Amino acid sequence: MSHELPEADLVVRRIGLLATMWGPVPRVGAALRDIGLVRDAAVAACRGRIVFAGEERELRVRLTADAVEIDAAGAAVIPGFVDAHTHLAYAGDRDDEIRARLAGATYEEIAAAGGGIVKTVTATRAAGLDALTGLVRSRLDRLLSLGTTAAEVKSGYGLSLEAESTSLCAITQAAEGHGVRVVRTWLGAHEIPLDRRADRQAYIDEMVERALPEVGAQQLAEFADVFCERGVFTTAESRRILQAAAGAGLALRIHADEFSDTGGALLAAELGARSADHLIQVSDEGIAAMAKAGVVATLMPAASFFLKLGRFAPARRMIEAGVPIALGSDTNPGGGLSSSMPFAITLACFGMGLSVEEALSAATIGGATSLGLESEVGSLEPGRRADLAILKSDRLLDLVRVGDNPVARVIADGRPR
Repeated sequence: MSHELPEADLVVRRIGLLATMWGPVPRVGAALRDIGLVRDAAVAACRGRIVFAGEERELRVRLTADAVEIDAAGAAVIPGFVDAHTHLAYAGDRDDEIRARLAGATYEEIAAAGGGIVKTVTATRAAGLDALTGLVRSRLDRLLSLGTTAAEVKSGYGLSLEAESTSLCAITQAAEGHGVRVVRTWLGAHEIPLDRRADRQAYIDEMVERALPEVGAQQLAEFADVFCERGVFTTAESRRILQAAAGAGLALRIHADEFSDTGGALLAAELGARSADHLIQVSDEGIAAMAKAGVVATLMPAASFFLKLGRFAPARRMIEAGVPIALGSDTNPGGGLSSSMPFAITLACFGMGLSVEEALSAATIGGATSLGLESEVGSLEPGRRADLAILKSDRLLDLVRVGDNPVARVIADGRPR
């Protein structure tokens, strides 16, 4: 009995080493090291979806008239990176703060002096929708050039009803037709803006009673996030904001336990958040609660590096406890000066003690799980979005060689970019 061959409009041949990330999700424990390696491989796709991934000798497809064939020339191919934590919707810069940090000032000292997030708010509010859309799109271009094909993008530098909505609209418009698959996160609870500090409770009430219901009703975001941290939002305030977000139909994320253990990881587990992010100061109790609740730990080793915090998130303890792990670049104007997921992988290996395989898993299928996209991106198997990064060699260790982009070519949504 004959079977019709699947149609393909894209084929990548002569792949020396293919990291498929096949397997169950979420990845926990030893499974993080199983990246589904296939040698002498090929990948085929049709209309943006993978139809074959495996040994090239088993490839059987029917090419369309306009099919694109790419010769990987023996190089390694991996899923496109999934950057699970970025702050791309901003205007202006904070170069003076970076200089101050290099001179010894801490993040919290800079924020207390009126710098940090609130400084970026002024420039972002003044930018306007068109300018902000262009800025976000240019930053998405940068991510794509470095191998990232899916990313979470937060608002959080508007800090008013109107400005936060403008930021989310800019993210939406920038993502239209772009190669990077974007997940939008409302982060109106990034900080109390300077013009509302005389009555912080009124600002929180406004977020809960007006902003979040509007974001949910207009479908401006998929997630809501809050900066649960000493000097920003308390655990009680964060709980109220996130409960309102859930009531508005948004999935939950939380900036947790970055500079101090405020119980953010415990709150994430309590509320069933998809992800708790940063976690540099997380407690053993918080780790255990996350493991039990299935909360993904989205870690940003570049934040520790650029903020000169002197320590990284305890990734090994989390892995041993069975917590799913994801990586993000934390790209932002003040403490996230790199959009490179390979750089995040490097720091995860040398700063947090991950193997290359564990870090690559966290930067692909782990990030997809953090964003609720594990059935769409992060692995190379039939039915998934055809997002691939062709490396410059057949060595996965090239991912941790700082100073060069290890990605030779990117395919996003089935199209060479």
